[in-house]
Amino acid sequence: MNEKKIIKFYMPTDEYGVFSNFSRHRIFLKDKVWRTVEHYFQAQKFAGKKQEEEIRRAFTPKQAAQIGRDRKNPLRLDWEEVKVGIMKEALIAKFTQHKDLREILLKTEDALLVEHTAKDKFWGDGGHGHGLNMLGKLLMEVREELREES
Repeated sequence: MNEKKIIKFYMPTDEYGVFSNFSRHRIFLKDKVWRTVEHYFQAQKFAGKKQEEEIRRAFTPKQAAQIGRDRKNPLRLDWEEVKVGIMKEALIAKFTQHKDLREILLKTEDALLVEHTAKDKFWGDGGHGHGLNMLGKLLMEVREELREES
């Protein structure tokens, strides 16, 4: 029986850390440069508001995430409906704007990509594989789209 390879990632320093939204790879979207995917994603919670630029200018992805997760700042009303599409948009930018990352993603072939963390049951696997693993699923979608373009 042929078992599917599973690639787990979380920390930017891990073997497949380039799949982390905290990996230090700039992206260009909305006519601006964003330090990381995390910067872009968190900022879009406040598109058109002052927090968007505050997050874009945050020095680290951790700082961007802290500002974005601060519920003193009200989220855009459609956030739950648009967040997955925004994440995919950022991932497409990352893996098309960095040829080396594109190659790493394509070399995973048909492996199952899993953001392995107990801290997140939506974007990650929840630590025990019971999470939705949306980040991993989006990376696999992007990988398939890149493969079709080749």
